Amino acid sequence: MKKLILIFVIFYFSVHIFAAGSSESNPATTSLTVAFLPIIDALPLYIAEEQGYFLEENLDVKALSVANPIERDRLMQSGEIDGMLNELSTLALFNRDEIQLKAVITVRKPMTGSPYFRILASPGSKISSPLDLAGIPIAVSKNTVIEYLTMRILQAEGVPADSIKTKNVPVIPERFQLLMSGALSAATLPDPLGEAAIAAGAILVTDDLSHPEFSISVLSFTTALTDNNSHAVKGFIRAWNKAVKDLNSNPETFRKLFLEKVRVPEIIENTFRIPEFPYGEIPDQNQWNDVINWLQEKKLLETSPLYESSITDIFISTND
Repeated sequence: MKKLILIFVIFYFSVHIFAAGSSESNPATTSLTVAFLPIIDALPLYIAEEQGYFLEENLDVKALSVANPIERDRLMQSGEIDGMLNELSTLALFNRDEIQLKAVITVRKPMTGSPYFRILASPGSKISSPLDLAGIPIAVSKNTVIEYLTMRILQAEGVPADSIKTKNVPVIPERFQLLMSGALSAATLPDPLGEAAIAAGAILVTDDLSHPEFSISVLSFTTALTDNNSHAVKGFIRAWNKAVKDLNSNPETFRKLFLEKVRVPEIIENTFRIPEFPYGEIPDQNQWNDVINWLQEKKLLETSPLYESSITDIFISTND
């Protein structure tokens, strides 16, 4: 009987010691919900998910695809998501009264032959240069990054600010259709829709490769996460960076996933070049200041949220 009791005691403690050790080596999984539009920018997230990089970081990441920025912003305002892909103007507007979000990494920018946005003229148009657009309404989404970069690029190309006219067409597919039918003389479109428009006869007036500082998207998380649960954000960025490395080294490996997750017009499905992604970058102070100035010019923002409060490099500087 004594031997049986001794064996039981040894077994009991062995099991609990093993369980404790397992708990220490496998910390609890953290759940994160991140909102993305069905655009190119989201591709590293889907690669990280497919490759198991989030699981390696003990993260359960829900990639929530949203139809438009309005839905994305509503989800953030209601506290239903932890992070989102967005632009600097959105970040500034969220942080106008108090710091709610922090951008932790640059997601997309124009690079190596792949523009982010294109300013286009309708098929058959005589418009061929930025100066030809003086006084011509250009279809954009008002008060968004698309209007911002359209105005800034044209100003940089010598078009007087008071002669730059825009027309609000917020739904991108509608903007595309109106441009291609000739109902609009000009429009700004993101790739891959911009490239598809050119393939179907639209005229490229200019794109953001000549002025890449104006086109940028970022990944932002709530301050509750960045300030209080930073290990989860660090893990997310480590997984994201692994995916970006994979994508940049061999983009064609991920074409099938790309076509599954991103809306790509059939006309360019096999020819569209999957763009390179920036690695371990954040926007600089000049980019932030210019967006703030534009929002204030438009009377959309009265305050000036600080760069240091809204953008942090702590998560990229602690990752390889």
